[in-house]
Amino acid sequence: MNSFGKVFKVNIFGESHGHSVGICIDGCPPGIEIEPEDFETDLSRRRSGAKGTTTRREPDIPEILSGIYENRTTGSPITIIFKNKDTRSKDYNFRDIPRPGHADFVALRKYNNFNDDRGGGHFSGRITVGLVAAGVIAKKIISECNITAKLEKAGDRTDIENAVQEAFKSSDSIGGLLSCKVFGIPVGWGEPFFESVESLISHAVFSIPGIKGIEFGAGFEAAKMKGSEHNDLFISENGKTKTNHAGGILGGITNGNDIVFRVAAKPTSAISQEQKTYNFKTKKIDILKITGRHDTCIALRMPVVIEAVTAIVLADLKIRS
Repeated sequence: MNSFGKVFKVNIFGESHGHSVGICIDGCPPGIEIEPEDFETDLSRRRSGAKGTTTRREPDIPEILSGIYENRTTGSPITIIFKNKDTRSKDYNFRDIPRPGHADFVALRKYNNFNDDRGGGHFSGRITVGLVAAGVIAKKIISECNITAKLEKAGDRTDIENAVQEAFKSSDSIGGLLSCKVFGIPVGWGEPFFESVESLISHAVFSIPGIKGIEFGAGFEAAKMKGSEHNDLFISENGKTKTNHAGGILGGITNGNDIVFRVAAKPTSAISQEQKTYNFKTKKIDILKITGRHDTCIALRMPVVIEAVTAIVLADLKIRS
């Protein structure tokens, strides 16, 4: 559904063009210092404005409704909302011709046409602003760790700015390859099988709209390696290894080495090029021309979201450990 976590539990809500979007965080320990300005750095990283991002400009000012008193968490649920200020709902009318690659079609069928489809509704990347806010709090819980994500490639290129600009000029979009590392992680977080660190991080990361793949450590390259190549040899009594092909996780449990994973983000579904697709009203192939404001490369704004959901997972595991 719309919640994730066992103890440190987050619940997202809202629609892209509704009154507001937000998040409710349950299970946060009391006494954590939270200043309003603590949110700004990460929220600004997610905000649009750079070349290749949407021209929709939302201030993303967090309004804390509960759970924080005199700049300290109280232990009760924390509710944070972000009002939607810059919307153009007239640009969105895809009930007859759903956008190819987008959730329009499945949303209409699943919710019997009652869903709010403006700006993608509840399926929009807009909803991730709440995850970023929860990530700010989660990072404070796991203060011994440092999480860093970055965009390595746009499309298949490392010259990211030029790749994005070319896609924009051709009225198209491109995806991206992102990497994430967690430094300072202790040994022993996570469980075997269904509660493995890989399972939980993957679950959270795949909840970000547009994510299509994830790999840890050597990832898919491990299939080409021999055991003698893939094995990470121990070199110290604290579990430090010579290599890190396992990505910092053994048997689903952190081994004290850096957690390392990579994520594949697909191209933004909404593009300005004309597309021939099915009109569900006329029951014929029709031409779809999408207007409105969209990211040329949504992966540009994803690193901070990936950091946030990773922090949420690790905060939950720390509290449970």
